[in-house]
Amino acid sequence: MADIARLAGVSKATVSRALNRSPLVSDDTRERILALASSLNYSINIGAQNLRLRQNRTVGVVVPYDADARHELADPFFLSLLGSLADALTARGYDLLLSRVDAEQLDAAATPYDTGRVAGIILVGEWRGHAQLDALAARQVPMVVWGAQAPGQRYVSVGGDNASGGMLATGHLLAAGRRRIAFIGDSAQPEVAERYRGYCQALAAQGLAPDPQLCVPASFQAQDGAHAVHELARRGAAYDGLFACSDLLAMTAINALRTLGREVPRDVGVVGYDDIALASYFHPPLSTIRQPVRAAGEALVATLMAQIEGRPAASLQLPAELVVRR
Repeated sequence: MADIARLAGVSKATVSRALNRSPLVSDDTRERILALASSLNYSINIGAQNLRLRQNRTVGVVVPYDADARHELADPFFLSLLGSLADALTARGYDLLLSRVDAEQLDAAATPYDTGRVAGIILVGEWRGHAQLDALAARQVPMVVWGAQAPGQRYVSVGGDNASGGMLATGHLLAAGRRRIAFIGDSAQPEVAERYRGYCQALAAQGLAPDPQLCVPASFQAQDGAHAVHELARRGAAYDGLFACSDLLAMTAINALRTLGREVPRDVGVVGYDDIALASYFHPPLSTIRQPVRAAGEALVATLMAQIEGRPAASLQLPAELVVRR
């Protein structure tokens, strides 16, 4: 701003007014200053301005996009988590700025903070970007991540106890007498990998080993539940239980089982994950692992506020809960 003022032969206050489109500056002077600013690639750092005025009350919520995993923003769990975040932020007088980034370039999640548009970042999902997130933490970007905890991570995260959830889901099927339990999910994703670990632990507790023939990789796209069931049929795999890593996957798997003449739960017991609102209205009503969405939104916002205010913040793991239906 000082450079522009010198080049334009005006005061810094005049530059500031011109850049903010103040009517106190003449049209000619404003256009001259804007042209100089453009030639120097100068733009106002809105965040710095807001912080100086103590007015920055916006938090960035960033949802990564992975072309392979295809976890859509329209996913009911994402929408319920966003609603919980919005409620928690509104209660504190903050606005929410929603954006998406490529999951392979998670460091881009800090752009809204670096450009001053937001006071901090809530990242929904760490995908496979632990190193990039550690780098952002080293830069002291105020940030909290919804996802699984990684050993030695430097960033702060809040997430469900996915390993416990996997154990509860599989244990419920085992307790119902199921012994050949299929697993549907993409274990390359950190949260799903923890659910698979819980699945294996529950099997091991009953003296059983996971059968590779019963484990089918699936993205979070709803139709992948049906694709997985048809893949199990193609393999000729015999199973009497199925653990799907989202409720949508479980629902489309059940529909596919019906087309194959198999009845749920008589022939195959099914457990989903998330406990989205539709789960209790599905036919049959779906047993699932409940993610504490309301508590998650509050914990994510409270953890971020601590960082913004310069207070210590620690990672948090929220309990999983088995919801038994039909």
